[in-house]
Amino acid sequence: MGVFEAIQHYLVEPVSYQFTGLFDLNGRLGMLFLGISYLVAYGLFRYRRRHGLSEARSFWQFIGGRQVHWHPSARLDYLYYFLRGVLKVALVLPVIALVDPYILRSADYAAFFTQLWGARPQLGDNLGLSLLYGLGVFVLSDFTGYWVHRAFHCGWLWEFHKVHHSAPVMVPATAARVHVLEKIAGRLIELAVLGAYAGAFWYACGGEVSRYTLFGVTYLVFIFNALASNLRHSHVWLSFGPHLEHIFNSPAQHQIHHSDAPRHFHKNFGTNLSIWDWLFGTLYVTTPTPESIRFGTAEQDSHRYLSLYSLTILPFVDTARRLLPTRPSVPGTPES
Repeated sequence: MGVFEAIQHYLVEPVSYQFTGLFDLNGRLGMLFLGISYLVAYGLFRYRRRHGLSEARSFWQFIGGRQVHWHPSARLDYLYYFLRGVLKVALVLPVIALVDPYILRSADYAAFFTQLWGARPQLGDNLGLSLLYGLGVFVLSDFTGYWVHRAFHCGWLWEFHKVHHSAPVMVPATAARVHVLEKIAGRLIELAVLGAYAGAFWYACGGEVSRYTLFGVTYLVFIFNALASNLRHSHVWLSFGPHLEHIFNSPAQHQIHHSDAPRHFHKNFGTNLSIWDWLFGTLYVTTPTPESIRFGTAEQDSHRYLSLYSLTILPFVDTARRLLPTRPSVPGTPES
């Protein structure tokens, strides 16, 4: 591959793909879902102004204004969003391709079950099976995401996940502030889990079943992305109330997850569903009355995460410092 082709493959195409992704329905940061989220935010603004519940003089001020959307952390999030495409091509995809041959696929599981119990009669692809299969993929992905997220809050893994929590202000692009190591781990675990599920489901149906989609997107992903999901990473408080929040994760609940207050630590790990937090003791429900919170970590070191270096390399440096033994200082030396 020549220099020009390498630049085209590793830089131009990934960045342009991230830009065109803004007009794609397969990602949460699509313009449609951003538009729906801000329409909901505008409705909240009008409601709170009408009832004297907000002091914001304009909608722009209500969603944070310049001090949020042009904060150095927010500007870094915009830049990192496009860099993520480069990291995906340069690092994520090669690692996944390297490990992929050692991950059992759905066909492997289906073949194993066929050898174990014999072939099943083919039920055919129908709407009911497609809806059920899609529901299983969605629930299992959410369940897997809960435990991966929770794991990255523990031990040395926290140094990588802290990249996401280090943002002192939140904008929708903050959702993309995920370290490449966490992205690789989550993707590989999801591939392994969903491969086993698909293999078992397809064996039971006697053949492959496709997921039902809306506008080319898995229907439940489309629905949840349309439920103002981009307000999770924003300063707009939207609570679903304490009853619904036992099942569905609200933007307010995720803002609580990003809070630097000790009472909010290790709460609300769920992505779309809160039922996992409810079952495993990490649930924190909210009310329509906004809580006064600041975003960040217990370390209060957001100033260390204001460069691309700090979002990509610094976690490796900090992890090495935590894991490698330190040399004892010798009396009389400058270190003692």
